[in-house]
Amino acid sequence: MNNYQPLLTKAPPQLIQSNGQPAFGLFDGSIPDFNLQDFIYQNLMDNKAIALTRYFHYKQFQFICVTGADWLLAVAIADIRYANSGFAYLYSFDTNLAVSKGLLLPGALGCQMSNSPSAGEAKQQFGAYKVAIKTNATNWQLNIDTKELKASLTIEKASQMPLALCAPTGYNGFTYTEKSNALMVSGTVELHDKTLDLTQALAGYDFSAGFMRRQTSWRWASINAVVEGKAFGLNMAAGVNETGLCENALWFDGQIQHLSPATFVFDRKDDKKPWQVSSLCGEVQLEFTPLYCRQEKVNIGLLASNFRQYVGLYTGFIVLKNGTKLQLNAVKGLAEDHYAKW
Repeated sequence: MNNYQPLLTKAPPQLIQSNGQPAFGLFDGSIPDFNLQDFIYQNLMDNKAIALTRYFHYKQFQFICVTGADWLLAVAIADIRYANSGFAYLYSFDTNLAVSKGLLLPGALGCQMSNSPSAGEAKQQFGAYKVAIKTNATNWQLNIDTKELKASLTIEKASQMPLALCAPTGYNGFTYTEKSNALMVSGTVELHDKTLDLTQALAGYDFSAGFMRRQTSWRWASINAVVEGKAFGLNMAAGVNETGLCENALWFDGQIQHLSPATFVFDRKDDKKPWQVSSLCGEVQLEFTPLYCRQEKVNIGLLASNFRQYVGLYTGFIVLKNGTKLQLNAVKGLAEDHYAKW
């Protein structure tokens, strides 16, 4: 088995460098300052893009997942300029039922986004639906207020190195992605006024932003779980950040291990059929069995989205860089298949 060890770059204090272009690389930490005003964005003919084009081409989304002993909470806020969308759902493994709420609003109505993974607040508010994610250098704070589902949570991000990278996207764009899994979480979650147990809960977050392709798609796998008595997290993706870099990593007992490129084999026509998730160098060999799917299909000409996020169980093995094989047996997690025209 190959030992995949990509070279890490020291995270710069600012994303945009003195030449007006992003710092590209796989970083050893978060980039605190998203000085996007300094980015020189050019069109496909190498001329400076007009302000309107620049505004509409920038996209940002944030995501949080919290996995408890018998439940999973997932929350997202996305700003695609023409519209903003979001959801919050809680799935119960015992009952195989989910409480799910969501928004799709025009423009920036009811929405604001964070300045960076370490500064600001992203929130969506419309009617009885309120979700807010506050970010700082040490933690993310999540607040949910809907009729059925409420939460007030703090996710400790400073305890381990995140997966952080910036990669070229298409001809003239870039994507910054920062993710971290298997993080400690505290606070409260209430479903139908019943408080859920957070004793065994672990959380993960995702901050992604940039000038992305007009049409894009990705497959994704994510786990927050206790494996062999230690906190274990996994993030694997294919389809976006693969211009010489890939956004694949695991966390075990607080230590990050970067992983080789990912392959996803599944059947879009059969939601019940297991997925095969593996890595190029063989350190990941997993099967994912879907149990629940949150899906949306939107096709309104200018915008299109075919989104399917699955809650399910992972079984298989992962090999750590020291050669130890971790066996996963029906471990709770997520998988996602998404096409977007934005």
